[in-house]
Amino acid sequence: MRLLTFTHSPDDTTERLGVEADGLVLDLAVLADHAGVRLPHDLLSFVQAGPAAQEAARQLLAADPAGPLAGAVHRLEDVTLRAPLRPGKIIGVGLNYIEHVEESSRSLDTDKDLPPRPVLFGKPATAVTGPGQPILHNADLTTQLDWECELAVVIGRTAHRVSEEDAYDHIFGFSIINDISARDQRRSGQWFFSKGQDSYAPFGPVIVTRDEIRDPMALDLSLRVNGVTKQKSNTRHMLFPIARLIADISSGMTLEPGDVIATGSPSGVGAGMVPPEFLTPGDTVEATVELIGTLTNPVVDAR
Repeated sequence: MRLLTFTHSPDDTTERLGVEADGLVLDLAVLADHAGVRLPHDLLSFVQAGPAAQEAARQLLAADPAGPLAGAVHRLEDVTLRAPLRPGKIIGVGLNYIEHVEESSRSLDTDKDLPPRPVLFGKPATAVTGPGQPILHNADLTTQLDWECELAVVIGRTAHRVSEEDAYDHIFGFSIINDISARDQRRSGQWFFSKGQDSYAPFGPVIVTRDEIRDPMALDLSLRVNGVTKQKSNTRHMLFPIARLIADISSGMTLEPGDVIATGSPSGVGAGMVPPEFLTPGDTVEATVELIGTLTNPVVDAR
């Protein structure tokens, strides 16, 4: 399933749980209420409800929801997509593509050697913003606003001290995160403020359930700024694959349903360009991951 959160208009504040299929958005709450089925009405609660909720949703969708049921079916272009959910926590992974390690050592003064274990940092839930929503550029805080297209792993089952062999059993699905970074706000080597400011975690446009993606370690990903390709790679080039990340993180930190792991950025970030390139108000950023879609956000002046 391709799950999403939407409202009926840009000004509508009532978020709804939907499924995207063939350019249509199916409102799961309307379908469930019509069928007399109990189903969570928001995506975070849906993830937390586990396999039973997924099976109930699949049965609803198999019952030809595109029929005459009023209010259940919308054209994708007629709704406003929001961030799929607000994670309990976002765990970012730094330096997880070999070429990005070299690029960062040149431009960001990081270690030139490959890290022996995953490099982890946090992004707060308040950094999350949705498709089409603005990335805030505050010139009082940064002149080095940068992009990073990343595959997002959404946790579906509580994971504590999970082995690599069992890691995939704890995944709900996959999405896209653009790990926005103010490069000039790193503080004594710490990345939290640099990467954690409001709007610095564009997320979406959908969450694709794990069963829909046969091999998440073989997905093309790319990023464009104003239509010009800046990043282009494949998840097979990760230094630490998804199973290793889940095992490493869960060795000392409990992962809960709805948590998100941003699995790292390939090379091609703005800081690594010669000369460096950074985002400014008026820019449009498009992050694409194969089988998931494209996450598009404008950059606006925050002041």
